[in-house]
Amino acid sequence: MATTNDRLLIGTRKGLIEAHRSNGSWTLKDPALPGQPIPYAMRDARNGSIWASIDHGHWGVKLSRSKGDDGTYEEIEAPKYPESAEKAAKYYWILAPGGVDTPDQFWVGTEPGALFGTNDDGATWDFNQPLWDLCVEHEWMGGGRDGAGIHSICVDPRDGNHVYVGISCAGVLETKDGGTTWAYINKGQRMDYAPDDQQDAEYGHDPHCVVMSPANPDVLWQQNHCGVYRSTNGQTWDELSQKPYVYFGFPIATHPDKPDTAWIVPMDSAEERTTVDGRLLVMRTDDGGATWNEQSDGLPERAWDFPYRHALDVAPDGETLAFGTTSGNLYVTHDGGASWEALSNSLPLIYSVRFA
Repeated sequence: MATTNDRLLIGTRKGLIEAHRSNGSWTLKDPALPGQPIPYAMRDARNGSIWASIDHGHWGVKLSRSKGDDGTYEEIEAPKYPESAEKAAKYYWILAPGGVDTPDQFWVGTEPGALFGTNDDGATWDFNQPLWDLCVEHEWMGGGRDGAGIHSICVDPRDGNHVYVGISCAGVLETKDGGTTWAYINKGQRMDYAPDDQQDAEYGHDPHCVVMSPANPDVLWQQNHCGVYRSTNGQTWDELSQKPYVYFGFPIATHPDKPDTAWIVPMDSAEERTTVDGRLLVMRTDDGGATWNEQSDGLPERAWDFPYRHALDVAPDGETLAFGTTSGNLYVTHDGGASWEALSNSLPLIYSVRFA
């Protein structure tokens, strides 16, 4: 069951909002899970179910799922840290289906930096002890949040046991055996915030978002705290930064059929965390990051809001993209970013945007 170009799941500060396109026009539905902050929501293309994480300030963090299209959600027994970890989940940051060869597998990345997996569609959860042991041993620190957090999970469509995770602040790690063992994949990156002799350390890096090319799973793209990177072998990284517009930011998206095509939304800096020169724009590359083209037609000339790391997505057609911002503005393009239109300017703060 494939995802579509005409349905959006929008995780907001006040619920999960869907947008549907029919006859060329988009319509927003009333929120599901109303009033609840939804850090991330996505549709599992293997079975059509929709998963959503919830970050309720009073009731804590939860998981919810809908198995149909009637807008009915059920709470899922959430993953729990073992007593030996002496921790509790503060944030369910990323939800990711397993591979087509592991149909009942599902992953959840949390803050602090732990990974949970299920092999029975959420009935029970396994705490990934080997990854947690690295977190403890190497004392992963938090980036923008208090603790280290797993915000990116990339499952190889050729092999569900081959998985990459992006962690703030540890870097990118890889498992080839379903999580039994892990290796750091950070060669080629640098940490501007570290002392000169530690900038290329094995761990401690701060990826903001890591995505895998569906067309060539050996190709990974990364928006990092310290630049934009690409890997063509899943092992080492090449820096693509071209200041001021290709350097700092949060989201990155790659074309479903073209491994050399990707989009980012630039920000000014870690200190400012706003748009560059007050301009909201998208940057696109079609040659693996050698050159980048500005895409701003239809976007406001002056704006200071920006998208979070999960708030930019590209549809399966490779031409329809959408992103949402911290001010509740939602933009869409149907020509690969050449022109944009505002789908809404009055949503709650947007955490995530995903085609469904």
